[in-house]
Amino acid sequence: MATIAAVATGTLINYTTEGGIAWIEMNDPPANTYTYEMMQQLDSAILRARMDAGAHVIILRGAGDKFFSAGANIKMLSSVTPEFKYYFCLHANETLNRLEQTPKLVIAALNGHTVGGGLEIALAADIRLARQDAGKIGLPEVALGVLPGTGGTQRLARLVGKSRAIELMATGRTFSFEEAEEMGLVNQIFARDTFFEEVIEYAKQFLPPGKAARAVGRIKRSVQSGLEMSIAEGLSLERELQQHLFQSEDAHEGLAAYVEKRTPSFKAK
Repeated sequence: MATIAAVATGTLINYTTEGGIAWIEMNDPPANTYTYEMMQQLDSAILRARMDAGAHVIILRGAGDKFFSAGANIKMLSSVTPEFKYYFCLHANETLNRLEQTPKLVIAALNGHTVGGGLEIALAADIRLARQDAGKIGLPEVALGVLPGTGGTQRLARLVGKSRAIELMATGRTFSFEEAEEMGLVNQIFARDTFFEEVIEYAKQFLPPGKAARAVGRIKRSVQSGLEMSIAEGLSLERELQQHLFQSEDAHEGLAAYVEKRTPSFKAK
């Protein structure tokens, strides 16, 4: 991974920025399982990245090279009351909803096993990039007598279709990143030894001055929010977002550059 100046939000989540990219690292190796404390820190890091004017793309990763995340800490869940379990899932859902609705592109860099709640975190990202031969992926919660309760049933079905999602969750099987790519669960697979370098190069295509980052963010919002609306409401949202973009400096630059037959230089303004 390229050298990044670290600014830690705590021992369980590390937040770093460099060159327009905000990295959010789950830091409890080897499995990077999340507790209530980690989810609180993740929520704070998501808000920080959202408000960071210098961050245009957010990348999630797991510490170490074995796991992106194995999901919720089972020892913690087994030792708390049913009421706490409910509120823990509620808080985790709110955090992932915030991540999903953040008006910046979110990339999940799957650097290792991505299972259970770890996959549910990745499903709240916009794009999933996987490391070749780095592990398995899946939602095996049924083996614990529960369901994927942090958005997994809803986001997986929307991504791969109802029938396939039910099959994957009801069997609880884990599978390779290559199979995940075939079904559209993973966008691309990068070489193991150069994974993070390739992730950075991939992310750079969405950064200014080459790309209008505000437009990318509004595309995301239009899709994420619009798909939960009727077509008429979705089109209305699309027009509203377009009107905001028409008033931006980047839209003026993009249109002028097209007319003048030159490469635009965007400023995310």
